Amino acid sequence: MWVIRRLAWGLAALALSGCAGVKVGTLSPQDYFALQRGDVLSTGEFSAVARASLQVVGLDERGCRGDVAGCRARVADSIGLDEEQRLSTLAELWLWQALEQEAADPEASFGAYLESARHAYGYLFLTERAPGARALEDRQFQVRDFYNYATQQAVARLFDDYRAGLPEFAVDAELIPARAEELWLERAGWRLGIDMDSVRLPGQQALPQGLVPAASLTFSGLRNRYRRDGLGAELVVVGDEWVHHRPGSSRSFTESPFPAITALLRFPGDDLEALLAGNEVHVEAYDPYRWRRVTLAGESVPLAGNFTSGYGLWLARSGFAREALRTLIGRGQGLEEPHLYLMQPYDPERRVVVMLHGLASSPEAWINLANEVLGDETLRRHYQLWQVYYPTSAPIAFNHRAIRETLEATLAHFDPSGQAQASREMVVVGHSMGGVLARLLVSKGGESLWQGVERAYALDAEAREELRPRLAPYVDFTPMEAITRAVFIAAPHRGTPFAEGRLSRGVAALVRLPAVAATRVAEVAQLMLAPEATPPESLARSMNSIRGLSYRDPFLRLSAYLPIGEAVRYHSIIANATPERPLARSNDGVVPYLSAHLPGADSERVIASGHSVQETPEAALEIRRILHRHLDAPRQELPRREAP
Repeated sequence: MWVIRRLAWGLAALALSGCAGVKVGTLSPQDYFALQRGDVLSTGEFSAVARASLQVVGLDERGCRGDVAGCRARVADSIGLDEEQRLSTLAELWLWQALEQEAADPEASFGAYLESARHAYGYLFLTERAPGARALEDRQFQVRDFYNYATQQAVARLFDDYRAGLPEFAVDAELIPARAEELWLERAGWRLGIDMDSVRLPGQQALPQGLVPAASLTFSGLRNRYRRDGLGAELVVVGDEWVHHRPGSSRSFTESPFPAITALLRFPGDDLEALLAGNEVHVEAYDPYRWRRVTLAGESVPLAGNFTSGYGLWLARSGFAREALRTLIGRGQGLEEPHLYLMQPYDPERRVVVMLHGLASSPEAWINLANEVLGDETLRRHYQLWQVYYPTSAPIAFNHRAIRETLEATLAHFDPSGQAQASREMVVVGHSMGGVLARLLVSKGGESLWQGVERAYALDAEAREELRPRLAPYVDFTPMEAITRAVFIAAPHRGTPFAEGRLSRGVAALVRLPAVAATRVAEVAQLMLAPEATPPESLARSMNSIRGLSYRDPFLRLSAYLPIGEAVRYHSIIANATPERPLARSNDGVVPYLSAHLPGADSERVIASGHSVQETPEAALEIRRILHRHLDAPRQELPRREAP
């Protein structure tokens, strides 16, 4: 009997041990990443590290969701967790609470975001291991993201309240334009110091009109989105500048309509005890184009940055695509003369790349090319982009003069002495008609143009004496001293038969000159024509950009052979939409190869494409190559071969 009894006990023990045994299973790749890297931000559930920490102190996720304050207290007081486990778990618990309360109790949510950022800050900088010692650990990336998101939400909430005119922002309002010291606020039991000294915003304001989290924006029409990983909240400033120029404004430029900034929360305290005991935080903003690293708690860390969202937001709100065509036929919003847009706040230490769009176009023509330049870390560090928006209905000669004056006035505004790097070794890039204008900016001479006018209009001595000073700005050329390199993209230097086609002539009949250009054309025509000749007003209407791109246009034919200045290196990017033809007989659907080709160019790249070749990846790579070469090439690489 005892044998049977002992056997029964053994079977029972075996059964019980089987219930407690370890079982093995497999995870799909999706489940693996969710388990390893999922957290309250990515999945809405606590991370594996947080769940493990809760289990160590005798808690579970469900219980914590019901009593998050009690759960945090248990985690904070437990001796079963090391500092990294404790701080990272508390950062996640505070972030979960902030997300849960965001709609119901914004003020409590704001405080919870600050607490999440504080505990993440402690984990990153004030534990025994430095950030570099955890460089390959998933948990550090998670905690960095907790800090960045909490900073984003807290800073965006602050500026939304500022824009709404809440009373606490009015107390020290006079400090905002003076920027004499930090602006101090009291919110949710915290004392916040706002410091904007490391950025210069449009309109010289210390605080912007609004902030948009870059991560919240999506774009169609942009091939790539460029950003830099690091610490900080990536934001786009909505300044007080208009998206377009201000009609009637005396200023010919708009500085950085939607600049990018990166915000940080800096917590005082040299150790964890001091960090967690305080109620003070410094809100700091940085220009990610100028700052690549920052020092927090003695550690140099990379600063996050987003270099696409501000540019994309500007283009999305601009309405350029619609406005450019309306401007061509005289129904736009009053674009009478060129207006210059600076894509970043002016930096005297960066070289300038000027972009000139083509006919019936706008800065949207550069949407992907400009983004590719901004996405190149080396180019971003050494260049700033300027885009010219000009009325493409005006004659080429008038637009050239106006664009030149706009560039010179902008340089004089920012750098009166002309000594800054931004005023030297500029690069001009022009597409289509913009390429013709770019070439005129770097051409010299003009006597041949004046002689052509004399022959065409049989001017007598008196007319020549009166007319020459009036025509000089349009026919006498000197290369802009600041420009030392030019890139011509699908440029009809010798005109195009397309301008003579039936469709083009029909469109040309609809073109209306801007009032300023029409007045100047009429004034010049009055001097050139005999009283019984074509009325000046009719001549003004017939002189427009489409007719000016014809291979028969006298100005284009004569100016095409003006020599380019000796100090200027130049390059051609030419599109070919007819690969079945010999190169010399090919075209891009609008511009023949022989019109776009310039002898003496440093390089010529032919790309299989239609006329909008500037939008292709191949053209973007070529522009990047040229800009890198421009950084490396000394000015002493002259002499250059002269174009015949």
